Amino acid sequence: MLYTFVPVLLLRTLVAGSALSIVVACAAEPPAPHLQNTTAPLPAQQATQASPTPLEDDAAPPQQTFEAWRDAFRDEALQAGVSPDLFDRAFAGVTPDPSIIAADQSQPEFNRPVWQYLDGALSDQRVRGGRRLLREHADTLDGIEARYGVDRTALVAIWGLESSFGQIQGDKSVIRSLATLAHEGRRPGFARSQLLAALDILAHGDVPPEQLRGSWAGAMGQTQFIPTTYNTHAVDFDGDGRRDIWNSPADALASAAHYLQASGWRANEPWGFEVSLPTDFDYALADPAIRKPLGEWRRLGLENIPQGRDEAMASLLLPAGYRGPAFLLLDNFRAILRYNNSSSYALAIGLLSERFDGGGQVKGDWPRSELPLSRSERLELQERLQQQGFDPGVADGIIGANTRNAIRGFQQQLGWPADGHPTQELLGRLRAGP
Repeated sequence: MLYTFVPVLLLRTLVAGSALSIVVACAAEPPAPHLQNTTAPLPAQQATQASPTPLEDDAAPPQQTFEAWRDAFRDEALQAGVSPDLFDRAFAGVTPDPSIIAADQSQPEFNRPVWQYLDGALSDQRVRGGRRLLREHADTLDGIEARYGVDRTALVAIWGLESSFGQIQGDKSVIRSLATLAHEGRRPGFARSQLLAALDILAHGDVPPEQLRGSWAGAMGQTQFIPTTYNTHAVDFDGDGRRDIWNSPADALASAAHYLQASGWRANEPWGFEVSLPTDFDYALADPAIRKPLGEWRRLGLENIPQGRDEAMASLLLPAGYRGPAFLLLDNFRAILRYNNSSSYALAIGLLSERFDGGGQVKGDWPRSELPLSRSERLELQERLQQQGFDPGVADGIIGANTRNAIRGFQQQLGWPADGHPTQELLGRLRAGP
């Protein structure tokens, strides 16, 4: 996900109803490396409000032929400094790809609950592979840690989830994919900006057009960077004169470290930790917008908070509502969210990085008997909340901050724990009427 991040990587498309949402398009923050990555073997659940700021022309694309669009875009690219020869070489034989539009328009009806997502993310095979690669690339990782201050286990965890340690990077032409999306995708302005950035990559000479390949949405390489993020954060760490995130693990891992460093990563600090809550806890405090010092969380009765650093700011995450485990999240979790704005993804990265060292076991019980809401049920929930006087915002099937606040209001009216978590039980109560 890079979802944040001034270059932004391409938005994930599976919606996690309980995902922690952090708005990520601040000018002071880097854009997400990949906004949408459908090539990784373990797609992350979509963040609830992670879209980058739309460009002014991100409306319905004009009805024109691909050829007419390409010619107009050629004029724009040349005005931006792209050479005619480079443009014509990059676009030689390029035609729209119908599979790209199908992927862009798909909205899955059902999504895995967070515990199922973590089961796949933390598989024994992935843990074994990560441990092996930590040993094989120890010298390189020593150098990356020294330069960027980002923990090696977090980098290898990202490597594993993004591309299965470089094995699954996507095999589509980035130029063709982005040209298709710029011509008739849902966000043509964003795709066009990425396409211009991709042409800049070719002009820089890091990779020839035929090797500029990635996911259907334009995310590239072992770290799944979108072109703008590549241009601002990719580095040549192996010293061969090229920033090669496709074939060089050193370049890919160092580029991810550079991105996390720019996203606010704090060296030698944890991403967070699991905690226990008191029986009389105010679950409305489990909100990403609420950050308190660790010492204050301890005074509120939370247990298993490590001693020291009482001044460090943390937010509380209940990824499955009050019935599931609870986690206090520190700044490094927020940095991971800027890589992919999904709490499920960031939690997987944190836990997987600990699994490499023998930790990362969740002690709390997941409510595995709970059936997640489908997309149509989430839409219905939002509509019924609106009908009963609670404002969830636009009914879009995405459980963002407004919907969680509306859920909390309804839960408080019922006298239920106000965790803001959407459930079948909650929807059934809404169906029963006032």
